[in-house]
Amino acid sequence: MMKNNCPLNYTMSLIGTKWKPLVLFHLLEGALRSGVLQKKVPEISNKMFTQTVRELEKDGLISRKVYAVVPPKVEYNLTTRGKSLEGILRSLDKWGLEDCKH
Repeated sequence: MMKNNCPLNYTMSLIGTKWKPLVLFHLLEGALRSGVLQKKVPEISNKMFTQTVRELEKDGLISRKVYAVVPPKVEYNLTTRGKSLEGILRSLDKWGLEDCKH
């Protein structure tokens, strides 16, 4: 739960990196295969993508499903906790869309 007295600090500890909000935002539309999700964030390196999804999974914001096929198929999806961030993520997207017009 909250590790300090500031709710914003707590929230930022969960989603406040460069990549986490982007990964979460792209999963709002539904489950995505690992490669597809990574392509939606083209600037992210393989190492950073792996680190980011592992942290999001550890924090209970996304789930990872591995299919027993060759080649391996991995799919990511938002958990209920992750879906609860939709309003925040969509607000950030809307703000960015409006602000970049100036």
